Amino acid sequence: MDQGNLLAYRDMAKGPEERFDQLLSSGTVRIERIVSTGQASPPGFWYDQDENEWVTLLAGAAELHFEDEPGPRRLQPGDWINIPTHCLHRVAWTDPDQPTVWLAVFY
Repeated sequence: MDQGNLLAYRDMAKGPEERFDQLLSSGTVRIERIVSTGQASPPGFWYDQDENEWVTLLAGAAELHFEDEPGPRRLQPGDWINIPTHCLHRVAWTDPDQPTVWLAVFY
């Protein structure tokens, strides 16, 4: 049996890279906590994933941009989105003044 705390990121030092913590992996499901501190996808980079991703924002603020949309979508705590396989998207912005905490379920 595993146990943890989704809010334990508060004790982490701020670094130049996003932090990815795999919380669970079982068969076709993977759950990750991602902590962003002002990071965004590099210019021209688009995620093109081989799996669906359901993601919710637990803290902070972020903007996701989808290739087929004119501009980014703003996410705040409690917002979630389901991203289908091979839906091109990028992280356009995360709040540099506070940690942005994502809970991502890949399936």
